[in-house]
Amino acid sequence: MNITVIGTGYVGLVTGTCLAEVGNDVLCLDLDPGKIAMLNDGRIPIHEPGLEEMVARNTAAGRLRFTTDAAKAAAFGAVQFIAVGTPPGEDGSADLQYVLCAARNIGRHMTSHTIVVNKSTVPVGTADAVRSAICEELGRRGADISFSVVSNPEFLKEGAAVDDFMRPDRVIIGADDPHAVECMRSIYSAFIRNHDRLMLMDIRSAELTKYAANAMLATRISFMNELANLADKVDADIEQVRVGIGSDPRIGFDFLYAGCGYGGSCFPKDVRALLRMALENSTRLSVLKAVEEANEAQKRLLLRKIRDRFGSDLSGRRFAMWGLAFKANTNDMRAATSRVLISGLLGAGARITAYDPVAMPEARRLFPKDSRLAFAASAVEALRDADALVIVTEWKEFRAPNHAVLRELLKQRVVFDGRNLYKPATMRASGLEYICIGRR
Repeated sequence: MNITVIGTGYVGLVTGTCLAEVGNDVLCLDLDPGKIAMLNDGRIPIHEPGLEEMVARNTAAGRLRFTTDAAKAAAFGAVQFIAVGTPPGEDGSADLQYVLCAARNIGRHMTSHTIVVNKSTVPVGTADAVRSAICEELGRRGADISFSVVSNPEFLKEGAAVDDFMRPDRVIIGADDPHAVECMRSIYSAFIRNHDRLMLMDIRSAELTKYAANAMLATRISFMNELANLADKVDADIEQVRVGIGSDPRIGFDFLYAGCGYGGSCFPKDVRALLRMALENSTRLSVLKAVEEANEAQKRLLLRKIRDRFGSDLSGRRFAMWGLAFKANTNDMRAATSRVLISGLLGAGARITAYDPVAMPEARRLFPKDSRLAFAASAVEALRDADALVIVTEWKEFRAPNHAVLRELLKQRVVFDGRNLYKPATMRASGLEYICIGRR
């Protein structure tokens, strides 16, 4: 099948590459010439495990190509996946300008019956707006060409997106056209061969499902973070609490780890968009509002713990920071806790030496001119001359540090752990002052 994918960010590039991997001919469109030049040169603009090799393999096989030509892309695919960004507006609502621009380009250039698939995370009702935009462009051309609009939300985790696409736990299709449904079944049949995980629903329910899923996960994280803060006050251990409640099959263990707040391109944006959607429909989502407020407070928790230990004025102090990305296995620093912490520490007069396996180029872009923020070539190198270590991201290489090296290089032998990676008793037995979140 000939498939066009519009957008080459996380969702678009992963979608296009994985569709090519199972034999489809895929043309990826992006209006950013620099990004397309990079892809045509064999490089990818994001860090995603396994993706670069898959892109190279399918490009070499001729199944995956990249272009900036909107007319060529619209004419190529019988199915057109819209996978562009929906950044938050000032009021928290999802900005649909790129989605509607993609729809208008399809309407402007399509030559035969086309199935238009919304892969971007969009508010309820966006399919109607896409349909209207395409109809408007067809009307301008005086063209009578049939098309269908489908909602097919993505459920890809950054850092595991390739595996999530190739082995989905569910594929949600929102459609009202039987032909479009069968076409989508055909596309996804290669990914759900062992049992049918395709779920068919109406378009608006499919659009809402994506927001509901991310909001539920964000709620679990903020709930555990607030319990961890309570555990700090009452001398309980949040790790033991996690095991105790996670053992209940009605609850389960996923997304029950306390820490220094969630970030990234999805949870913060989608929670705000869902709150805005509720407001526009005269409905209150009180629980979700509390989730957002709790997370914003949690991002400031490490800074508060550092100030409690060293005082409000951090002039003359240097902190080693392990981790900059919002989570492991990505270079994404959008809404990352590290950004809040860096700004807070620098604002209090401190100096920082940071290390992250892949996100340091992005950090240099975000903090380009502050000489008080330095970057180290390794985790150990970041420790030199530091008063304390602050752990922000749960990279695997941070999970088993050499305690003797920590004792030797840290001037104050203090470790602030925003991800609860270590056992408190082990750290203290090693002669380290260990300050974490909700652990005894």
